[in-house]
Amino acid sequence: MSALRQVVGSPFGGRRLPVAVLGATGAVGQTFVRLLEGHPWFELAEVAASERSAGRPYADATRWIEGAMPAAVRDKTVLECDPSAVSAPVVFSALDSAAAGDVEPAFARAGRVVLSNAKNYRMDADVPLLIPEINPDHLSLLDGQRRGRGWTGAIVTNSNCSTMVLTLALAPLHAAFGVRGLFVATMQAVSGAGYPGVPSLDILGNVIPYIADEEPKIETETRKILGRVKDGEVALAEMAITAHANRVAVEHGHTVCVSMSLDRKPALAEALEAMRSWRGAEEARALPSAPERAVSYSEESNRPQPRRDVMLGRGMTVTVGRLRPDPILHFKLVAMGHNTIRGAAGASLLNAELMAVRGLLPCP
Repeated sequence: MSALRQVVGSPFGGRRLPVAVLGATGAVGQTFVRLLEGHPWFELAEVAASERSAGRPYADATRWIEGAMPAAVRDKTVLECDPSAVSAPVVFSALDSAAAGDVEPAFARAGRVVLSNAKNYRMDADVPLLIPEINPDHLSLLDGQRRGRGWTGAIVTNSNCSTMVLTLALAPLHAAFGVRGLFVATMQAVSGAGYPGVPSLDILGNVIPYIADEEPKIETETRKILGRVKDGEVALAEMAITAHANRVAVEHGHTVCVSMSLDRKPALAEALEAMRSWRGAEEARALPSAPERAVSYSEESNRPQPRRDVMLGRGMTVTVGRLRPDPILHFKLVAMGHNTIRGAAGASLLNAELMAVRGLLPCP
């Protein structure tokens, strides 16, 4: 992927680390395949999927959704999602929760590092729920994870896709003033439902005001990401969150409307300055997949918009706009980000890059 920023040198002395993608034939798995093409640190060595796809060439087993399939992966044989079949020391998991619950810990027990998109282990006390710009210190949980579970591998998770957009948008204000309470309403793209996703006659000209498990994820995961590590565990951020999740007829890009109360209510100008100036953790900004800005504030009154803003920062930037006073709480805003890049595969890739520079991945 030639557009990647090459800000820091390879942590592997110029070599590339072999990695695998589990669930490689699905929508998020395909996004991993695209993002790993030409990556300066990682080489996509293996692809794995369900038993019905195993043994077939990747091009035959996959209904490719977007853009051109990278030539290097077309003839790779799809493997079973089993540590006895997959040899790569690092695996990116795009498995759904029904499969991830058993498969991901099997890889961790076998000594592999698992970068997971699934919900199964996100809220476990010893599993980092990581956004490198916000909480890189949560990687310290890995020592306890390995001791407590008796494995040499690891599981590191990224958040739910809508939680990712929300939490990045909140991070500047939470760091400066403390977020106390949130009312959240999402408008989520159909690509978040995978492929083939929502039937066209259900979504065209329609809004579906329910997405299974989505609201509890927003209400819990946000508090863990913004929480602090204390005595080997994460003390959840002390904030109340209520969420409404809606599916809308947009291809890519989850939009989140938020009203919030803060521990300290600043003047609007001060809140705007906090949003505009925030850059996040310095070490995250130097990673190849990191955008120039993780959060970009739009001054236009009608932004963000998925059609116009979803690929900002190669799909890794969350765009925030319309920060303004709220007549019931303190402030309100709108945020939007790419759900399968920043909200899924790109987030896992960024997590792996952070682990690489911290020496938490094996050397090739």
